[in-house]
Amino acid sequence: MKLLLYSHFFAPSIGGVETLVLSLARGLSQVRSANGEPQFEVTLITQTPAQGYDDRLLPFPVIRQPSRAQLWNAICCTTVLHVAGAALLPIFFGRLARKPVVVEHHGFHTICPNGQLLIEPAGTPCPGHFMAGHHKECLRCNSGSGWLESLRLWLFTFVRRVLCRGVACNIAPTEWLGRLIQLPRVIPIPHGFQDLLGPPVPAQAADPPFIAFIGRLVTTKGVATLIAAAGILRRAQKRFKVLIMGDGPERAALETLVQAEQLGGLVNFTGRINADELRAALAGVCIVVVPSLGGEVFGLVVAENMSRGIPVVASDLGAFVEVLGNTGLTFETGNAEALAVQLTRLLDDPALRESLGRQARQRAESFCDIHRMLAAHQRVYLAALGHT
Repeated sequence: MKLLLYSHFFAPSIGGVETLVLSLARGLSQVRSANGEPQFEVTLITQTPAQGYDDRLLPFPVIRQPSRAQLWNAICCTTVLHVAGAALLPIFFGRLARKPVVVEHHGFHTICPNGQLLIEPAGTPCPGHFMAGHHKECLRCNSGSGWLESLRLWLFTFVRRVLCRGVACNIAPTEWLGRLIQLPRVIPIPHGFQDLLGPPVPAQAADPPFIAFIGRLVTTKGVATLIAAAGILRRAQKRFKVLIMGDGPERAALETLVQAEQLGGLVNFTGRINADELRAALAGVCIVVVPSLGGEVFGLVVAENMSRGIPVVASDLGAFVEVLGNTGLTFETGNAEALAVQLTRLLDDPALRESLGRQARQRAESFCDIHRMLAAHQRVYLAALGHT
């Protein structure tokens, strides 16, 4: 079967979509039939430039920044088109060419004009204005970029919904997202990742205990909520330190907030660190906090730290709740006081930390099983052939 996998973003760009698409494409290219022949002839198309990345190291060909004619020709020559994200042009071309199209949803672009399910510029969770028909709220939300741009985003959301209603399958990484997007032929397939479940991070007794955040320093990741919670812990005279691992445009503002909360010496910014440095830094961490305000359809950072055997405290976004199950703690999104309560529970109870970390690793092993994900995608592709 010829499989064309379209992903707007791909390596060397770094992010959850890029990680998943690479894992999926690599895994499918290695699937063999009973006679040892490759079951899929995978080709990947992306708009991301190589920037020195050596595509020859991958077990599948990559077409970068294709023209519209190249994209059309590639779609016409494939058996099944898999679009990672609700990208308009490839979905339109796929349906025009009468090819089986599978859309894997990595955002909220079919139910929210900005794709984040967030109210801008405040960065607060959106209750679902678009699907509720509160379209003036949607237009107002995105007007910071100009009313014409806001109108364009709003109109394209309708177009995406129309296109996705006619595809062979809509894949959602969580059942929660599948219910939210309200599209036909939705199948939940949790993300699976090659090399996700490495050896657990060796626990090291740290005094005081270390709390970590890992991710980009942008408003939607909710780091300000963690800093505010740390201020509450300081005033309660709890012993702790916070490591903020990552970088981004909000770093300067967050450093100012740390000083305002009188947390100098208790909160440290590491900047961006590589995988080897990250593992070493996490050796002394006893809690990972994922305080995102929105924009999350799965929660790769949640799953990664579950697999490391580190207890996770996450905001109560639907995707996080589903991925964590009963192996972590959640708090009301954006509520620093509620986060401080959950952190206090773990800081005061080493046995609870150890128990949750062990359970989280076990859940990650089953929930994010790469083989289960690949088998589920194979079934979707075979079923898609009968859809058109």
